[in-house]
Amino acid sequence: MSKQSLPGAVPMVWFCVLTVLLGIGCASSTRRAEKEQRLRKADLHFNLGLDYIRNERAALGLRELLFAEDLDPRNPRIHHALADTYLMRGKPVEAEQHYLRTLEIDPTSHEARLTLSALYSQLDRYEESWFHTSMLADDATFPGPWRALAYKGFAEYRLGQVEEARRTLELGLEYRNNYWPTLLYLGILDVAEGRRLEALALFRQVLEQEPVLEVQAQANYRIGEIYIALGERKKAIGHLRAAVAQTPGDSWGAKSEETLNLLR
Repeated sequence: MSKQSLPGAVPMVWFCVLTVLLGIGCASSTRRAEKEQRLRKADLHFNLGLDYIRNERAALGLRELLFAEDLDPRNPRIHHALADTYLMRGKPVEAEQHYLRTLEIDPTSHEARLTLSALYSQLDRYEESWFHTSMLADDATFPGPWRALAYKGFAEYRLGQVEEARRTLELGLEYRNNYWPTLLYLGILDVAEGRRLEALALFRQVLEQEPVLEVQAQANYRIGEIYIALGERKKAIGHLRAAVAQTPGDSWGAKSEETLNLLR
């Protein structure tokens, strides 16, 4: 009897196939283990980066987030954190790139889309802001429609769609009547249409919400402008001085200082 016909013997061709398959299995297992290790390292860098940022060490935080991105380039959380960090550091171009990358990987990232729309509004790119806020406003799963409606309404106003802007902003107030961006944008719209007293009431409501100092300074500046138009110089000076104190040397503080100099 030949060796190939012995019971239990494995033909040579099948032995070769089995060896190859086992080799592939080992290689695949190794790749999986390496990938898991790489993702764990990315997660460590990500968490360390967030910790640095929370403790006001943004440069170190950014460095760690970039390490994390290099290890896990398709993680939307990492790109979102990078976008927020770049925005915080005054780098809108880099921030935009990472917000867009976040949305490319995860189109359902509401916060990334909302912040991107706010960034476009700051950059006077209102058509792009309107596009993203419209998506959010029409998304039934978005938990804060009044936030999207505020930026959408402001974009419509800046694009010359005044009637649409008012409808959008007033709808936002139906969802939440004390959301300061909606109040601020409606006030700006009222001023543009000559409704000074209505705008004055809205800007006062903005101050009642105690937003960040820059927003308070803007509201005070706009109140000061209205009082100047109404001929109430003393009240105007009080609000303009408040704006200067809130953001000395910054945009609204500087504008308020210039206006004060004209009144002296």
